[in-house]
Amino acid sequence: MKNRNLLLLIVMAAFVLLGGCAEVVQVGTAVGQSSGVLSARDKELLDKQAMSTAQAARPMTEKEEYYLGRAVAATILGQYRLYTDNRRNEYINSIGRTIALSSDKPYIYGGYHFAILDTDEVNAMACPGGLILISRGMLQRAGSEEELAAIVAHEIGHIVNRDGVKAISAARWTQAVTALGADAAGRFGGRQLAELTTLFEGSVNDVFKTIVVNGYSQEQEKAADESAMIYMQRAGYDPSGLYDFLGRLAREQRGSDRRGFFSTHPGMTERLEMARSFLAAKGWKRMDHVARDQRFNAYRW
Repeated sequence: MKNRNLLLLIVMAAFVLLGGCAEVVQVGTAVGQSSGVLSARDKELLDKQAMSTAQAARPMTEKEEYYLGRAVAATILGQYRLYTDNRRNEYINSIGRTIALSSDKPYIYGGYHFAILDTDEVNAMACPGGLILISRGMLQRAGSEEELAAIVAHEIGHIVNRDGVKAISAARWTQAVTALGADAAGRFGGRQLAELTTLFEGSVNDVFKTIVVNGYSQEQEKAADESAMIYMQRAGYDPSGLYDFLGRLAREQRGSDRRGFFSTHPGMTERLEMARSFLAAKGWKRMDHVARDQRFNAYRW
């Protein structure tokens, strides 16, 4: 009995120390069974526990992120209607797809999609899985195509950095994955379905509250700014477009407007200074983008 308990302790300690590697536990339990310390039932129980724990600790897959993002977008579209100008929507999507291909994650499940919200509010929201919603009010503040590209690139940065997914309560995600990985996953009863529905709704609400109500942290915003400038430079856009746009927003934030974007994105001046320092460190010079300025003028909101 003493040897058996010692082996159980060693196996589970190895599992924890090696980051939830279920295969390590299976090797240990196989040795324990072959030596007669563990029964076949002991081995089965330990292996199941290891698999369950490893499953609960896993990150969200791209497919799961895609469907989560669609639910978040549906919640947002319950409050805002889409802007139905096909010409301008195609323009934004052409810019977005160009920058997405130059990002650190050019291909994702379901692809990147961009849409305009028909509201004067200043806001842009990156739903997990690649759907980016930008308000007409935000786009109206852009002074060039470089600044439009900066708006889009910043939101792509949030998606690549998975900032929306990080908003989900770790406990909630663990519960959801544990339930999905249960032996009865293929034959849920009413109680299990109700539990999963509640967990999914809670996850959607976590993301919605972060991107619409509370906003991301300053660190996440600055990281998305840095990513945006890198992606813009790779795609042939002028990264200074982000600096110019942040300067425009910083001036407006110092004014009287504290609604929407300005209430969830404090510290615009600090982001502006970070962008200036980042551009200087990279040594990127301003580009000549006359052709894009002409195209932008044909699409002004």
